[in-house]
Amino acid sequence: MADLPSLLLASLSPGTRRQAEQNLQTLSLQPGFLPQLLRLVLDASQDRSVRLAGSVYLKNTVKSRWEDEESAVAEADKVTLRRDLIPAMMTLSGLSDKAVRAQIAETISSIAVTDFPEKWPDLIDNLVASLSESNFSVNVGVLQTAHSIFRPWRAATRSDSLFTVINFVLSRFGKPFLQLFQYTAGVLLSRSAQVASKSDLEFAAQTQVLLVEIYYDLTCQDLPPDFEDTQNQFFGAPSGLFLQFLDWDPSELRGDPDDISPSLPSQVKTHILEIAELYVKLYPETLQGSGAVEALVRKVWELIGSGKLPGLADDGLVSQALRFLSTAIRSGYYKDIFGSRDTISSLVQGVVVPNIGLREHEIEQFEDDPLEYIRLDLSLPASSGGLGLGSHDVVTRRQAAADVLRALVGSGLETETTEVAGAWIAQGLREYNENRTKEDSWKAKDTAIYLLTAVATRGSTTQHGVTSTNALVDIVQFFSEHIFQDLEADPGSVHPVLQVDAIRFLYTFRTQLTKPQLLSVLPHLVRHLGSNNYVCYTYAAISIERILFIRQGTQLLFAQADIHEIAPHIIHALLLKIEQAQSPEKVAENDYLMKCVMRVIITARSTLVPDYEKILQRLVRILGIISSNPSNPNFDQYIFESISALMRFVVTSNPATLPIFEQALFGPATIILQQDIDQYIPYVFQLLAQMLELHTTDVPVAYRDLLQFLLTPASWQQKGSIPGLVKLLKAFLARDSAHMVSTGQFTAVLAVVQQRLIPSKINDVWGFQLLQSVMQNIPPTQLKQYFRAIIVALLTRLQTSKTDSYVYHFVHFLLFSMAINVEGLTPDFVISAVEEIQPQLWSQILTNFVIPQTPKMSPKDRKVAAIGLTRMLTQSEVILREPSMKTWYIILATLHISLSLTIDWVQAVGIRYIGEIVLRTSAFDLEGRRGRPGCRSHNDRLRGTDCGLSGCLLASCCIGNSRSRPSRFCTRSSRISWATAEATAEVEAADQVTIDCSRPEFPALRSVFGCSWLYCLKFPQG
Repeated sequence: MADLPSLLLASLSPGTRRQAEQNLQTLSLQPGFLPQLLRLVLDASQDRSVRLAGSVYLKNTVKSRWEDEESAVAEADKVTLRRDLIPAMMTLSGLSDKAVRAQIAETISSIAVTDFPEKWPDLIDNLVASLSESNFSVNVGVLQTAHSIFRPWRAATRSDSLFTVINFVLSRFGKPFLQLFQYTAGVLLSRSAQVASKSDLEFAAQTQVLLVEIYYDLTCQDLPPDFEDTQNQFFGAPSGLFLQFLDWDPSELRGDPDDISPSLPSQVKTHILEIAELYVKLYPETLQGSGAVEALVRKVWELIGSGKLPGLADDGLVSQALRFLSTAIRSGYYKDIFGSRDTISSLVQGVVVPNIGLREHEIEQFEDDPLEYIRLDLSLPASSGGLGLGSHDVVTRRQAAADVLRALVGSGLETETTEVAGAWIAQGLREYNENRTKEDSWKAKDTAIYLLTAVATRGSTTQHGVTSTNALVDIVQFFSEHIFQDLEADPGSVHPVLQVDAIRFLYTFRTQLTKPQLLSVLPHLVRHLGSNNYVCYTYAAISIERILFIRQGTQLLFAQADIHEIAPHIIHALLLKIEQAQSPEKVAENDYLMKCVMRVIITARSTLVPDYEKILQRLVRILGIISSNPSNPNFDQYIFESISALMRFVVTSNPATLPIFEQALFGPATIILQQDIDQYIPYVFQLLAQMLELHTTDVPVAYRDLLQFLLTPASWQQKGSIPGLVKLLKAFLARDSAHMVSTGQFTAVLAVVQQRLIPSKINDVWGFQLLQSVMQNIPPTQLKQYFRAIIVALLTRLQTSKTDSYVYHFVHFLLFSMAINVEGLTPDFVISAVEEIQPQLWSQILTNFVIPQTPKMSPKDRKVAAIGLTRMLTQSEVILREPSMKTWYIILATLHISLSLTIDWVQAVGIRYIGEIVLRTSAFDLEGRRGRPGCRSHNDRLRGTDCGLSGCLLASCCIGNSRSRPSRFCTRSSRISWATAEATAEVEAADQVTIDCSRPEFPALRSVFGCSWLYCLKFPQG
């Protein structure tokens, strides 16, 4: 491992990166590699870039291989790392080690997810033992480690296991943490001699930042008793620690005015306001009556009122302060603070308006870094969804300020808020109209539009935009009078920001406009795709994509007939913008454009047939460019989705076009596979599978030549390729099973299932999918000699490392194999293979797995289970022999449960005379799809005669025949309490049901119906 530093250094250079990464991958499989890498990271004599690269590689290796099934980290190395990582964080406590320390902290967090507390019970004790009141630099390392472990709790789902871990931590960490918090706060607020030097002060302030963050971590799920008991020390007015820190601003820590990174005091204040927001949301009762919220509101006003913090470094603090105000307003507990018109007026004037206008750096960003401007303006890919999109997790100042207005409107204060904001909106529009010739006049209108958008919004979601509006604001009128003129203006006649505002207004309120209104403005958006302004044409693409995605109920609002004329023009304009880029990275930079291409293709569908060849050629050409250096996963996904959608709709409309797609795509697909471009290989497999599935006759030789490659172990090394590989092999089985049988290649598929997929906890679901395809397409006569080995592999995994998911899919596979209609594949085909392994084993599987799992099946899978169980009961000879015969009634009861969960019960009036029965079930085929309208699935009246079966359960399963006809029941008297009908897919014309009592063991009701439904009739006990 002596060449480890040189390999890490080589991995940073584009020219040597690939080979260096391969060598590092080989080296990482050796025992002792990770401890050696950690020692290298801690070696101060090594180059700083080598140490940082080593820390990143350590983190990534731990994340990918700590619990890997094939190449997991050696247990001895795990023990060593768990022992050495905490001391390593102490060693990396210097200011210059911040970047490396962050990577090691993430490494610890990754290990803790799987090993803590069961395999790492002393982790918290070691952290607590390392805390110091005299060495704040050490505390920084300890607390950063703790924060990396606790932070995931913020997004975790509440569960017993989560609270077990939290309580474990609190029992050891809670009291020492609170003591250190109070001690550190006292040192900083009193400016004791312990922090006399600037260096000591910075370490203490860093410690305080982490303490406040951990305070949030420990209270984000529930309020611990120790924290509740000491709450007044932190929130109590007027001298609570949190309130004191909001005034804390030592001059030594203020930083450079031009610095864009927040100062340490600013970070402390931001995190305190996050805690305050959390308490208002989750624990409002603890703050009511204490004056804490009122005191915090006053501090916020003093902090940010009238634009007191204009610098970029304070953006996070100002945004969080505004979010706290929004949350307090929405809570409804503090209307006495925010409810008066004067207060609202002061809020708008002093807090909202100063922060809602575009600032100089944002204007520069609009011109110089347009993608970042768009991302922030829409808050993408962050979770907020941006202006008007409903989330309160806002990013920029103007979003946070606008959210204060939305909070006021949504809290029943819309009248006062609309009046106050309306005055500012009118003022801004008036300033713009009176000073149009001035260079910056557009800023007033931009601010007015943003204010209007905020005050007009009552409810919104990321997916749908604004879903409900303020009734006091006429959106359509405002659009007609102030927005439309900018939307239709020629480029250059108005400021581009105003044209973007007009497009964004449509984007925000798209679901509030009617379909004719949207169709009328769509050509204007298409025209803006040709704009020279990056933000303008990108916003146009985003808006078109979202408009075409609007749904009414379950149906898309726009169909192919609505856009068939303009669809080719939209695609041409979008691809032209993409093709203008000069490098692979720039081509793939703007994924919003490619997403819009995808959406237009999906909407236009088969109307693109006349233009599909040109579109396909351009997409393939773009794919060839970006494949030389994949850089944007979103763009990659959308271009493959576009190609797939174009193929699906065009070939479905005109099957003769399939060879053209194959000719265009086989070359790039081959190159991607040969050059091992791992980002694209999963997509290539899926495209190949799609093309193969579209064949209805003989499979071309080119596919058969590929099959041998697919079955090699190397093809299955990349985990991300497995879903696509399984899809492609399923397509081969469905379209070319005869050739696979004649060449024996299906046995290689079975080997993949047994050796690669089923033993894996991650990939076993794909193994079952592939097995189901084998059962459907390989003749049982060919499969029989291998089926016992398949069952052995399934049972071995069941015995050695079963999971709930595995048991579910195992049972589903067994029942699926019995349910499908394949000649020669009977329930006894499966049961006999199990019994060959061990006599009476099938009864154990039934009792321990099949019967307990069946009622847990999802609605779609229950249909398969019910058919499989019915066929087992009525077609199996093995099940009628002892000792399996003992399970017959249990299976029937399971079938009863399964069916009762699948359809509605029908109760008959009377004891022996069935009378008139109305079926209230829906028709389903095996895949869970509804039957055609011709099925008599509703109000089908069946008349019967003397049944004679007390408590009879009739279960009928018919598949594959869509005809329906009235039927009557002819029965014989019997003492058997339960009977079941046979499930059959070979339905012949008949109009009655008879009881077959030829078997003395039980009466098998044989049912022949003309409708593909699954239903049950239950009669009350007499």
